[in-house]
Order: sequence, then C-alpha cells, then structure tokens
Amino acid sequence: MFNKVTSFLQQALETREPSINLLDSFVDHWKAITNYYIETTDESRPVKQTDIPWRLRQMLDILVYEETQQGEETGPCMEYLLQHKILETLCTLGKAQYPPGMSQQVMLFFSKVLSQIQKPVLHLINVYRPVQKLIHLCGLPDSMTETEESQFLFAVCTRVKKDPYVLNYILEVLSSSFLLSLLRVVLRSMESLLLLVSLPQEDTGHLLAEGTPLCHLLAQRLTELYCLIPSSLDPADIHSYSGAQWRCDSPEESQSFPGSETVHRFFCFLDYCSHMKGRVMLIFKLWSSRSEVGILVHTALLSCSVRHIRSPALLEELVQFLLGSDTHCEQPQDTHTHILRYRLIEHCNHISDEISITTLRLFEELLQKPSKSILTNLVLRNLEKRSYRLPGSGVTDERHGVESDVLEEELEEDPFFTDMYEDSELGGQEPLLTLPSVRERHNPSAHTQVADIVNSFLCLVPQEAKTSHLVQGAGYDTYVQDAHKLLKECIALSRDWNWPDSAKTTETNPATDFYEGHFLQILFDRIARILEQPYELNLQVTSVLSKLAVFPHAHLHEYLLDPYISLSPGARSLFSTLVRVIGDLMQRIQHIQNVTDKLMMIRRQLMGLEEETMVDHVTLLKGVIVLEEFCKELAAIAFVKLPIEEQ
Repeated sequence: MFNKVTSFLQQALETREPSINLLDSFVDHWKAITNYYIETTDESRPVKQTDIPWRLRQMLDILVYEETQQGEETGPCMEYLLQHKILETLCTLGKAQYPPGMSQQVMLFFSKVLSQIQKPVLHLINVYRPVQKLIHLCGLPDSMTETEESQFLFAVCTRVKKDPYVLNYILEVLSSSFLLSLLRVVLRSMESLLLLVSLPQEDTGHLLAEGTPLCHLLAQRLTELYCLIPSSLDPADIHSYSGAQWRCDSPEESQSFPGSETVHRFFCFLDYCSHMKGRVMLIFKLWSSRSEVGILVHTALLSCSVRHIRSPALLEELVQFLLGSDTHCEQPQDTHTHILRYRLIEHCNHISDEISITTLRLFEELLQKPSKSILTNLVLRNLEKRSYRLPGSGVTDERHGVESDVLEEELEEDPFFTDMYEDSELGGQEPLLTLPSVRERHNPSAHTQVADIVNSFLCLVPQEAKTSHLVQGAGYDTYVQDAHKLLKECIALSRDWNWPDSAKTTETNPATDFYEGHFLQILFDRIARILEQPYELNLQVTSVLSKLAVFPHAHLHEYLLDPYISLSPGARSLFSTLVRVIGDLMQRIQHIQNVTDKLMMIRRQLMGLEEETMVDHVTLLKGVIVLEEFCKELAAIAFVKLPIEEQ
C-alpha cells in the first residue's frame, strides 16, 4: 500500500514539474527496474505486485512525449534506449518470466513502442533483433499470453504495412517460426470471431456483414491464398485431395504433393469461411478472369471447393456466382445472359478432352450439393412446361409420373428402330423382365410400365455388341444396389424441395419449339459421340447423366428414362439420342471382323484381367463397352425408382 501511495505522489510531482529533465527521468526509471533484479530476494512475487509495469509505462510516455517535442530528430531518450540495448534486455527478462508475468509486460511494451512511436524504428538493429526474438516466444504450447501475443504480432504487421520498406530489414523475422507463431495466434483469434458471428442475436450477424469490412477482408484473404497456388499443379492431385480443417496446421503426409502446402492453406481458410454458419456472405471473385493456360488447375480447384463447402449460405453464394439466378426457360441465343455459366458449360465440350473431363467433374460435384437452384438452373426450368412432348399424346400415371399410351407401338414400328436389328441376334434375345403385349399396355400396371422401360434399355445394344454376359459378375443386377443407394441419397437431398409427385398436365396450346437447355444439349452431343471419344471422357459424361436420371422429379424422370414418350418436332430425349448412336454402331461394326472377340478382349483389359495390347478400332470398341454399361445403369435406375411394393 505504501509503495502505491509513493508511486502516485511521484507521478503527480512529475506531472506538475514539466521542467524536469526527460533523459534523467527515463534513466531513473530504467535503473529502478534493473535494481529490482539486484535487490529482490523473492522470486515468486508476481510482476504486477512490483512497480515494473508502472516504470515501463512511464518510459513509454517519455518516449512518446519526446518524439512530439523533437520533431524529425531522434531524442536523447530514444538514443539511450537504442545504445544501451534496453529492448534486448527486456526480451531476455520476458523469456525468463522473471518475475512471473514479465513476458506479458514486455510484449505490451513492445506493442506500444511499435504502435505509438511515429518514426520508423523497425529497421534499426537494436529494435528488429529483439523483436525477432520475441516473435519466437509467441504461439508456444500452453501459452498464457495469447492476448498480448496477438497485440504484439498485430503491431509488427501494422508497422510493416505502414512502412513497407522496413520489410527488407526484418526478412529474418519472416521465417517459418514467425509464420507458425502467427498462425497459432490467429487460430485463437479466428475461434473468437466464430463465437461472435454465432451469437443468437439476429442483428449481430447483420452488423458484422453490413457494418464492418469483415466480408471484404475474408474474401480478399481467400483470393490472396488462391492466387498463391501454382498453375503447374497436377489436376489429379487436386481431385484426390480430401480437404482440410481450418484448425489443422499442415496437410497430412498422405496428402503431400508438390504445391500441397499452398492448396492446404487455401482450403483451410475456405473451411473456416464455411463455418461462418451463413451469417457472413462472401463474394466469390476467384475464377472469372483466368486464362486458359491454367484452366485445368483452376477448374479442379473449383470442383474441390464445391465438394468441401458445407455452409448453405456460402454454397448459394457460389452457385449464384457460377450459374446465375435465371429461372425462365433458356433459348439457344442466350449466350451472354451469364458469361461464366456459358463458358463453364462450353468447357464440357472443349477441344481438350482433359478440360472437358475436369469441367464435367465440376458439374457432377454441383449435382451432389443440397441446392435446389442447381437443378432448376441447369435442367428443370427447361422441362417445366413439358414442351418436349407432343401435346395430347398420352396420359400420365399420377403415382409414378410414367407415361403409358399406345405411342409405344410407334417406337416398335419405327423403321429406324427395327430395321437396324434385322440382321442381328436381337430377335432371339430374351428380355430380363417379362415384356407384356401391346394390348396389355393399354391398361398397364406400374410393374408393367417399368418392365417396358427396363427392357427397352437392356435390349438397346445389339447382341453381337454385348460382352458383359460373358464375364462373371458384370450383369445388370450389379448396378441395382448402387442405384438404390443413389436414389436414397437423392431423395434425402431433395426432400424439402417441394417437387411435384406427378408430371403436370400437358397444355393444349400449339406446341412451342423445345430447347433442352445448354447443359443437356452439351451432354446429349457428347453421348451422340460416345463411339468417337476417349474412354475416360465417356465415363464422365455417363456419370453426370446417371446423376441426373436418378433424381425423383417427374419431368426429369420422364424426359431421361421414358423411351415411349412422343417427342415434339425437333426435340430429342436421352433414349432417342441413344437409338441414333446404336444406328451408327450397327453401321460401323459391320466392317470389323470378329467384333465380339475383340470387344471381349478390350473388356478384360479394362477389368485388369489381361495386359493391354494394340487393337484396331480401340476407341470405338471401348465406346461400345461404355454404351452397354450405361444402358444397364439406366435400366437399374428405372427399376429402383419403381415403388418398393411393386418390385
């Protein structure tokens, strides 16, 4: 108590005597601190119970006041501090934590010197060397000085930003130890920010998002981290990257590849943004201005980003940026309504097969996200009016959304559909599900309808082009289990999207020109070239179409899985596109000798049962195998979408 009174009186005297010599006072305060270490015998006494904090504050006040009086010249007190290496000594005392709590006092003193002294000092050796040592003390395990560390590191960064040229003088400070220390302290600050934005008060999130630069700073930091990722990365490494949690300092060894550290830092921060719980909206401006030189890497990074975003609000923000918000039916001339969307879809049909595959993977990732707007934007808005059908062409079963009408007969009597099988073995082929007669189809049951559809896809590929039945475990039933799983996932995904249970009644107005939309147009164009494209590209195209076909939307189901709908003039469906492919296939395989044997060899090679050898027409043969498997997959999807009680 006596010491506090004495200190108060001494402070009052110093305040009332402006003529006192500043240097003498500064030196007296410093000597009083050093004398404490000479005279004290109680090493357990906390620093706050001594006059050291007060002495340090007085020294700081003197330095700040001196600077205002000296102008551009360095004052004698600052000269004394530098010449006698006071900061170096304080750093040593703080590291020793003697007396207890000394490190907090030292960090506070350093922080205030760096922030309150206006003249540049960080380039001076007797300043930046102790600063460097103090940085190494930050972020240590079980540290009790998190607040003081944050203030100190912020003061260092602020000083560097204010005087950028001093960066050259402290390059040694910017070592891995500094970054690690800064990261650990920042993690604690980020946790505090997450707690703040998750407060239940509604106006808290609004205030942070609208009344502060938080959103801009987060988006800016995300962009900075993204720009640090080299364009020389292997897209395969990015696709295999399993993601990161923002609290993780470094990637796992299993995820290590050239450039993985920059990828990891970006996805750590993206994960942090995703944890904002939708209260903070980010503005994505990352991929719109990229050249084609790094398009593979940037599209792969975008796919990975979509895969790992968990925040619904952040996902919607990204979807709006990529696809736009249009909900009206597309027109073929709509190429500039949303430039980025148009370019991304065009990249699915790029001259580079790698770019096409990578972009198709992006859309496959989008189709697996819990966002109704993705399906609406890409597909459903163009199927809303069912203008792909000829008006008045049939009746729809309200339970299943599957059309049943006598137009099934038209498909069977279509010369293109039947003539191409005249010389094939299709006539002797038995369907896997019992196919009813035409008369029975006038009053079909749900099972009969699905049997028609399943057999239509299973019998689409001619017998001489089929090989899966010659390999054990490659039958149609192998797809059923996977289709069941996909359907359950899609039902769970779309449960709250309020989709209609049955297809809408077709309007009686004159048919309008139907346009399937840019996305389906590209996918159908790709399927139409399945016999000419690389195997890997065909796998990706069919994978995206399968994802679409499994969604439980009545119009989407009808358009992609019902072979018997009567199409409006100029319209095409998935089945009609496949029929044209089969026609092309029949023409081509006539010129290949022993086509079944060659197909079987290629299939065994793809299954890893035989070593790869040179074979003529290998692209065509692999395309036939993918086509057969795709038809089996579509048949399985149609089957599992039958209500359980009818199976």
